[in-house]
Amino acid sequence: MDVPKYVLTTSQMYAADKLAVKRDVSGLELMENAGRAVAEEIMDNFDRSPVFVVCGPGNNGGDGYVVARHIANKGWPVTVAAYGDPTVLPGDAAVMYEQCQLDVISIEDLNFYEDGIVVDAVFGAGFRGELPREITALFKRIMGAGLECIAVDIPSGVNGDTGDVAEGTLHAKITVSFHAAKVGHLFYPARSHIGDLKIRDIGIPENIVDDLKVTLYQNSPDLWFRALPILSPVGHKYDRGHAAVIGGGVSSSGAARIAARAALRTGAGAVTAVCPPSALMIYAGAIEAVMVKSIKDDEALSEWIKNKRIGAVLIGPGNRTGNRTRTFVTAALKSDAHVVLDADALTEFQSDPDTLFSLISEKAQGKVVLTPHEAEFTRLFDLEGPALDRARQAAKISQATVILKGATTVIADPTGTAVLSVCAPPWLATAGSGDALAGIVLALLLGPGDAVSQAAAAVWIHSEAANSFGRGLTAEDIEKQIPNILQRLAENFS
Repeated sequence: MDVPKYVLTTSQMYAADKLAVKRDVSGLELMENAGRAVAEEIMDNFDRSPVFVVCGPGNNGGDGYVVARHIANKGWPVTVAAYGDPTVLPGDAAVMYEQCQLDVISIEDLNFYEDGIVVDAVFGAGFRGELPREITALFKRIMGAGLECIAVDIPSGVNGDTGDVAEGTLHAKITVSFHAAKVGHLFYPARSHIGDLKIRDIGIPENIVDDLKVTLYQNSPDLWFRALPILSPVGHKYDRGHAAVIGGGVSSSGAARIAARAALRTGAGAVTAVCPPSALMIYAGAIEAVMVKSIKDDEALSEWIKNKRIGAVLIGPGNRTGNRTRTFVTAALKSDAHVVLDADALTEFQSDPDTLFSLISEKAQGKVVLTPHEAEFTRLFDLEGPALDRARQAAKISQATVILKGATTVIADPTGTAVLSVCAPPWLATAGSGDALAGIVLALLLGPGDAVSQAAAAVWIHSEAANSFGRGLTAEDIEKQIPNILQRLAENFS
């Protein structure tokens, strides 16, 4: 794939349809292609069975009539049921209803056979609010019959811009959408209703995306591979960058050690773990390839970063809140190094976030990445709404690239560009996993690319490490998977 997988809002998708029509791709052609694509997915993924196509009162219903026609033409038994009066359908949907030439019954008269397939073509991605009573009653009968469901565009009841789900929404086995994924496809609770998401080409010209001013993408190597560092055959370790992980005391040293090892595995030429003098022997005895430095205060840290030409600094994992963490964050942000702030480095500023944001805004050199989970994010940012909107606002407010970790992780930068990552397995939610991610981000920031690409790459590598290992993952296992992942990336994208 040469083009990154972009994600559209519902309004952008409507705009794409209109732009396609202006470029001589008719609305009827788009609807015909959409319905045929759904029919093909049904025939490719299910054995021949009775098919019940439930059509709504708009263009989603029009798609449904096309599905029914194509399935019937292939000899499958098809029953078509309409919600509302199909004789008053608008525009292209009315034409497709007329072309269907199958008997259409009301949803109240729909009776199901065993082992049938339901096509949900009632409401599309523009749906908002609650499902009508008649539809919830129908969907309850469908669920009670245990029938497989394939959704056209999005399961009826899902908000295509947020992923919110109305009560009574069906759980689809397959959802077939068109041209590009929509925001609502990629967030929970909708993701638990989507099933296998299939994106099909329906004839919308690819270059239309330029007119839509798209700034939202789905995370994949196509998006950021060129941001990964290229290793020189004549280079040495410091050409690859020297990173520092600021660690905490004896009882909380594990987090920094996990981060430091992950950074080294990801490609940092050298990594130094910085610790209080009292913890020096613990660090030195536990991480062989990582250098260890005892630094007492922020003035010494500033001098050391400058003298050692430290390219990137991570502060937060295991640091605990307090004056040492605050002053070390300040020293790092006033340096020329790139900075990753996680965990306690974020929580330390929860009472006066403007101080932190001011430091980031005034930073003359270097990239800054914040890596909060939901609780840390909430402590630092007084924002409400969907995760995507909040992450974008947070990036703009803080002037940093923000990784809002979750089942769908959002990576956003101050310009509004954002990436949605949906590849993390549930077993990645384990103690120390976030520390490993912070270390991966740290290493990638040493490269020459932009912060949002490097952050997206880190999130993907982190998730892929968990997928590669499988269930039973601990944070220590993540770093061991990274070399093979980097090798596969080099082989597949070089």
